[in-house]
Amino acid sequence: MPLMLITGGSGYLGSELVRRATRQHWHVVATYHSQCPPDSTAEFVPLDLRDGVAVEHLITTLRPAVIIHTAYVQSGPDLWPITSDGAAAVARAAYIVGARLLHLSSDVVFDGERIGAYTEDDPPAPISDYGSAKARAEQLVAAAHPGALIIRTSLIYGGETPSMHEQLVFNALDRQADIAFFTDEYRCPIQVGDLAEALLEVATTAQSGMLHLAGAEILSRYAFARHIAAASGRNPDLLKFATSPGLAGRRPRNCALDTTRARSLLTTQLRGVRDVLHLL
Repeated sequence: MPLMLITGGSGYLGSELVRRATRQHWHVVATYHSQCPPDSTAEFVPLDLRDGVAVEHLITTLRPAVIIHTAYVQSGPDLWPITSDGAAAVARAAYIVGARLLHLSSDVVFDGERIGAYTEDDPPAPISDYGSAKARAEQLVAAAHPGALIIRTSLIYGGETPSMHEQLVFNALDRQADIAFFTDEYRCPIQVGDLAEALLEVATTAQSGMLHLAGAEILSRYAFARHIAAASGRNPDLLKFATSPGLAGRRPRNCALDTTRARSLLTTQLRGVRDVLHLL
């Protein structure tokens, strides 16, 4: 049984990958940073991505056939040490042992100022700290492991528990937070199971370079929030809306991803929000 290492296995995407990879008869080892998930069918091990020696030791000891690197932080003092430098450490160790590497990146590596969807060949131009860290991680991973597959994705939702994006909507509806959703900030939300299945499918291929894995619909943050509200039986008209500050507020407005390349490679469907949530 081949061994798969999933970094960030306690996270939203990571935990979905652990469940599905185990069912597909992978021997799964997953990492966590501070809290080990209870009752998991996989073997979990602690890993601090800020410690490059520890990263190399774990990977060279396990010698996995495949590594799916999902771990990151979005802000704070560990943004660069974990999201950027940690990804590079994983890539270097993966190259040493000859592991297949899938590295998860983000649509916010773009500035969001173009018309239409970004392709894999469009150069990153991040405007936020998180986008900059992710863009730097892409560079470091590609340099350390030329055979790596770098995967940009979008807002992830639709798992067994609400994602951070869904919880934001529920908090707004319950008046636990004063939130306005942007009408002119566009993304391609992807259901977490669809993303996990697509990752496991490309993990068994030799595809390298860049690949966009995102949902089939381009939606504003406000439209997405309304769909989440309606699917949960709540009144979407209770949600507040606003226009994005864009470059002035260091937010990319249009991060739509072109998934033509992925659709030519995959049998896994990358569904749109309406199909996932069964909305008319």
